[in-house]
Amino acid sequence: MEATRIIAVRHGETSWNVDSRIQGQLDVSLNDTGLWQARRVGEALVGEPISAVYTSDLGRARQTAASISELTGVPLVPDEGLRERSFGVFEGMTFDEIHEQWPDHAQSWRRRVPEWQPPQGGESLLQLRERVTRTVTELAARHPGELIVVVAHGGVLDALYRLATRQEVNAPRTWELPNGAINRLLWTPQGFTLVGWSDTQHLNEAADENTL
Repeated sequence: MEATRIIAVRHGETSWNVDSRIQGQLDVSLNDTGLWQARRVGEALVGEPISAVYTSDLGRARQTAASISELTGVPLVPDEGLRERSFGVFEGMTFDEIHEQWPDHAQSWRRRVPEWQPPQGGESLLQLRERVTRTVTELAARHPGELIVVVAHGGVLDALYRLATRQEVNAPRTWELPNGAINRLLWTPQGFTLVGWSDTQHLNEAADENTL
C-alpha cells in the first residue's frame, strides 16, 4: 500500500490559549489572531494536492479548517475522534487554579502519569493515544498515495508526534506545538513517520510584512 501523506494542523489561537485556560472538549472560538492564523494556513496550502480535509468537530478547529477548505476548495469533514483530550472537571480552569485546588492531581498531570485521568470523565494519556491512533489510522487508510489535512488540537498533535517518533506518552516533551503550524507525517499500515514539524514560516513571513 502506498503511503498516505498527512498535513496535521493545530487550530488557531483562542483567548483561552492566551490565558492558559484548559479548553479540553469545551467549544471555544478563535480570537482575531487565531482567525488570521487560520487564513494564513489556508493560503500556505493553496496548490497542495489535497484529497480531503478532516477536522475535529469543536469550533476552534472547524473555524481553522473552514479557512483551509475555502481557500483550497476541498470540503471539510468533521470527526469527533479528532477532539482534544477530555480534561473532565479541569476544563475551564487555569493551571494555577488546578494546582491550588487539586495539588495531587496537578502533580500526576505534570509527571505525565500514563494511567492518570482527570476527575469526572477525563481521558488518560493512554486513552488519548489509543483514540488518536485509531482515528487518524482510519482516515489515512482511506487515502493511500494521497495527501490529507487533519485539523485538531495540541493534545492530538502531541500524540501523533509521539507515535511517529516512537516515544512513550510519559516522555518529556521537547517539541513545540504552535497554533497554526504545519506538520507533515506519512502513514502506512506499519505506522506513522515524521517528515517535518512545527513549520511556522507562513506565519513568520506575514508577521514580518506587517511590521514593515
